[in-house]
Amino acid sequence: MNAATSGAVAASAAAAAELSSCVGLRWLSHEASTIGVALTRLAPFCTPQLRTTPQPLRPAAAPATYPAAARAISTAADAQLGRIHKLVVANRGEIACRVLTTARRLGVPTVAVFSDADRGARHIRLADEAFHIGGAAARDSYLRADVLLDVCARVGGHSVHPGYGFLSENAAFADACVKAGIAFVGPPGDAIRAMGNKSEAKAIMHAAGVPVVPGYHGEDQSDPKLFEEAQRVGFPLLVKAVSGGGGKGMRLARSASELPDALASARREAAAAFGDDRVLIERFVERPRHVEVQVVCDGHGGGVSVFDRDCSLQRRHQKVIEEAPAPGLPDAFHSEIGDAAVRAARAAGYINAGTVEFIVDMGAPERPFYFMEMNTRLQVEHPVSEEVAGIDLVEWQLRVAAGLPLPLTQQQLGRPRGHAFEARIYAESPRRDFLPGGGTVRRWRVPPGSVAFTPGCVADGPAGSAANAAEPRVRVRVDSGVDEGDQVGTFYDPMVAKLVVWGPDRPAALAGLRDALSRTQLAGLPSNVAFLRRLAGHGAFETADDLTTAFIKDHQSELMSPQALPRSVLALAGVARHLLDVRAAAAPLDFPPAASLVSASLLSAANPSGSGSGSAAARANTSSCSPWDRADSKRLWGRATRAFAPMQFPEGGPNARADVRLEILSAGDFDVVCVTCSAPAGGAPASGDASGGTGGRTGGNTSGDADIAGGASGERVAVRRALLDAAGGRLTAEVEGRTVAADVMRYVHAGSVDVLCLWTDGQAYELRWRMPQWSREAGPAAAAGSSGGGGGGGASLAGEVAAPLPGRVVKLLVSEGQKVAAGEVLVVLEAMKMEHVVKATRAGLVSALTVSAGAQVQDGQAMMVVRSQE
Repeated sequence: MNAATSGAVAASAAAAAELSSCVGLRWLSHEASTIGVALTRLAPFCTPQLRTTPQPLRPAAAPATYPAAARAISTAADAQLGRIHKLVVANRGEIACRVLTTARRLGVPTVAVFSDADRGARHIRLADEAFHIGGAAARDSYLRADVLLDVCARVGGHSVHPGYGFLSENAAFADACVKAGIAFVGPPGDAIRAMGNKSEAKAIMHAAGVPVVPGYHGEDQSDPKLFEEAQRVGFPLLVKAVSGGGGKGMRLARSASELPDALASARREAAAAFGDDRVLIERFVERPRHVEVQVVCDGHGGGVSVFDRDCSLQRRHQKVIEEAPAPGLPDAFHSEIGDAAVRAARAAGYINAGTVEFIVDMGAPERPFYFMEMNTRLQVEHPVSEEVAGIDLVEWQLRVAAGLPLPLTQQQLGRPRGHAFEARIYAESPRRDFLPGGGTVRRWRVPPGSVAFTPGCVADGPAGSAANAAEPRVRVRVDSGVDEGDQVGTFYDPMVAKLVVWGPDRPAALAGLRDALSRTQLAGLPSNVAFLRRLAGHGAFETADDLTTAFIKDHQSELMSPQALPRSVLALAGVARHLLDVRAAAAPLDFPPAASLVSASLLSAANPSGSGSGSAAARANTSSCSPWDRADSKRLWGRATRAFAPMQFPEGGPNARADVRLEILSAGDFDVVCVTCSAPAGGAPASGDASGGTGGRTGGNTSGDADIAGGASGERVAVRRALLDAAGGRLTAEVEGRTVAADVMRYVHAGSVDVLCLWTDGQAYELRWRMPQWSREAGPAAAAGSSGGGGGGGASLAGEVAAPLPGRVVKLLVSEGQKVAAGEVLVVLEAMKMEHVVKATRAGLVSALTVSAGAQVQDGQAMMVVRSQE
């Protein structure tokens, strides 16, 4: 044993004692002699070796700041862990970062893979090595089993963690890994195959005494047979893909007349997502609650339930907020459903971590539960189970893959400790039926004191810590695969992050979740953060009396109601816009030499101090160098004033806009005249005057109620002592006598739209206005009328039908010259392995088609023209 290994042995005993207080790591208190024997056997893996494999994209990151021996104890606990001495993570994004973090803590060398779309992604920066595996499309990279196995061979990787999605539930890939002598960190291929076939899975569950939903799960997939079985099962019913999950390939048929379309659509989507168009039919439970159980089984006959989770808050059949344990259910229920889940896993010959999903019939007094499916992988929502159990599930996965027994028995796990929530932050537009989007992450700020990818047991022990300064009993964890400046595209799942909050009980955890969401800042792309705030704050969710998978639909009116724009916030936005313009105008511009003296004179007039900074885009669109915008300019009438062109307020509802006029009293003091209103139906906000919408002065009008936007009467708001910090990101002021502060950010979207974001009083506000077409930043996009915010489409010509998101045209359902009715489906698009339909907004005649089936379209791209015949 060399000196480095001896040192690790000496440190192991102390580290084991230090960490043994954590329930999930009690097994670490093995005797030092046992660890020493294991380390001796593993000495070849602990000693640095010369690399004969291709050079990594980036060098290894700095060691994690955990106790010295903690990174090696798991590997040292048994010689069999030598099977995972190098781990290839065959995934991307958040789950890849999650796996890499635990592996790094355990001292296991790691290898990341990436596609063309993920060059420079965060998971690459966390790995010791990284290898390019193909194009942006998943089928050209993350679904290439042959390429991934080749990477394993090249780097000497003896184990593969598939994460979730992609190849994680591909039985052939699991078999291929085993055949190549590679430890697959997941279940055997036979178990994946059995549970992946929903029909076979139902049969296994029935034989094991696990209750199943009545339905048809047979092999005969002919239409006559399916129609016959549908009549036997009864309507309403669900048509579900036999393979896969995540809500893909699932359609509801409430009557026999709806069944043909439901079958066709489910088959198409299932074939696209899973390469298997087989379906099954199940009775539709009208008031279902989604409760699932985390299970882990080893190869020695051991199996445990890591408690249950409630995942009923869903949109598009996909989870949004999960919690553990499931609230409002008796102790006997938790015990019974946990036992049923372990029984189900054992019946399938399951090994490693998995999730058994059940549907609970809330319409029946006895609340019966039925087996729905088993996800043969780690779930997105696994952190809530980690938090209430005090374990690291990825670490348990690695141990089981190495052939070790489970660290704890069911009795040792005991009962759930506290309560945990997870909120999934997606790049999507809730007001557009949760359509996924993309864009550049311009701003990404997480709650102060939060940890990343680290279960609370590892981070701070079972007693919790003051991760959230406002509530010391609450711990906040943010698992994210992106950093500021990263791109979120439409090739993969649009999830940006998972916000996980633990508390000693459900009320404390829920209060912590609300607070954490209020402190989360995301800009540059559409997101559901505001929607999550409303969902977590809904009174019916707080009481948990009526949780079902229809919760979001049932409360849609409250959850989707227009956001209020207080006049104090609008006034603050106007002041922020003005001060950012002044700051930008004061920064040096790159004028031609002949214009340098003139430009210097104008800029000096705008800001005598000469301080500040700003983007060329903002400077190109400001008239703040005008003496009309300076409080100390000489004039024959009253105050200096500044009127802005109307701004869009997307969260305020369709066509909502806001107008602002500033009366500049002195440095930092303003009277702001505000008005919010809605443009005429189908209208669009004004595009701004020739000065970029920032210099339309109103001369000597000093009346209390200014006329703005064609006659709308405004309200006067006093803003005093406004101060923008040196970085231009924090604005403080007294608004109507109350001291307020706001984080502010301004950026240009798509070269033609200015976006101003404010975060204040726990809320986020976004205002947009179109840049003038002469702007040097606008380019052709301005003339074309593209819009802001990452996924709203843009102003289009009359009758144009635009793509609501980037994707592939699966099917055109109309032809040129065809008459269509309002609401008729025109196009079926595929994006992120989901189908999206585009309907006619009015009756008319299809006068032109500009795309064909199979074509790739961009967000806002015209696909056809439907002329009104009224």
